[in-house]
Amino acid sequence: MNVLEDAHRTTAPDHARHPTAAIGHRLRQPLSAAAWPAAVAAAALLLPLFTSPYWIQVLTAAAVFSVAALGLSVLYGRVGLISLGQIAMLAVGGWTAERLGQTGALPFWLVLLATGVVTGLIGIVIGLPALRLSGLYLALITLMLAAAVTIVLTNTNFPNGGPGFLGYDPVKSGTVPLARPAVAAGDTAYFRYTVVVCVLMFLLAIAHTRGRPGRAWAAIRQSEHAAVAAGINVTLYKLWAFALACFMTGVAGALLAASAGGLTVYQFPPQESITLLAALLMAGMYHFAGAVVAGLMLKAMPALLDTWGVSGNVLLIVFGVGLVQTLVTSPEGIAGQMSRDLARLGARVGMRRTTS
Repeated sequence: MNVLEDAHRTTAPDHARHPTAAIGHRLRQPLSAAAWPAAVAAAALLLPLFTSPYWIQVLTAAAVFSVAALGLSVLYGRVGLISLGQIAMLAVGGWTAERLGQTGALPFWLVLLATGVVTGLIGIVIGLPALRLSGLYLALITLMLAAAVTIVLTNTNFPNGGPGFLGYDPVKSGTVPLARPAVAAGDTAYFRYTVVVCVLMFLLAIAHTRGRPGRAWAAIRQSEHAAVAAGINVTLYKLWAFALACFMTGVAGALLAASAGGLTVYQFPPQESITLLAALLMAGMYHFAGAVVAGLMLKAMPALLDTWGVSGNVLLIVFGVGLVQTLVTSPEGIAGQMSRDLARLGARVGMRRTTS
């Protein structure tokens, strides 16, 4: 038997002897990895019926940042690699998409795909230091990369239809958003388009974690030396993780490039990567549902505080207190806590059905 399959094989309990026990077992199981993205998509597609245009733009940004959080969840939650460069990859994805889109030769979906491929290749290059570095050292390297990207963008700016490779014309004022597809020209239609693409990114991540890469990543996270002894190509799967995370983040950056107002260099400060890590830790680093919660925390919460007239600095305090509380009482974050609470509720319902 394959070493990876043998290491992660589990024996399912037999519930056929008692039908009520089987019902209780199903209630104790969390929402399946393939089902909850569909549930989130269905809820998100209905939101425009009850929200204002302002909140549609906020939720579009939240969906985009949930994919950036998803990439970090793959790297750290599945492989154990700390990366503080996801926001930088989001900026690189936006820059690449705007440059490709301004040529007018590619349809929108192909711009998304090409942008993901470009950032995925960049992710492989970024992943090379991860072959020898880990923990704090890798986090510092990726944070320095994020700072370097910010400096470069400050001097080159985002393309605005100008000539040359950079595509920036200093004479023109402002930025030019990436042209949206014809089926998603309006804000509401584009929000729904964004949600569908984001769900596809989540399904892509789920497919990887449920397949051979996911088993290899789990082995590497537990013990890299044991993974090597088991015959796992650690180099391949580490680079694979970086490529996947950067591919998804690049697609998210392309979606952000077509949002209202376009992109500016001030949207991607290096410290935003630290905020993203903190939000994902609170939301649930080891659960992909936590990436959705992290996206809402990063974009919906500031908008909500602004609506209430509360200073945005309060959010930093909330994040700080919430992060300490998470590390002390609930290391799996909000998503993990909800999963455990639902499991306990299902167990109690199953016990009552069994005894009745």
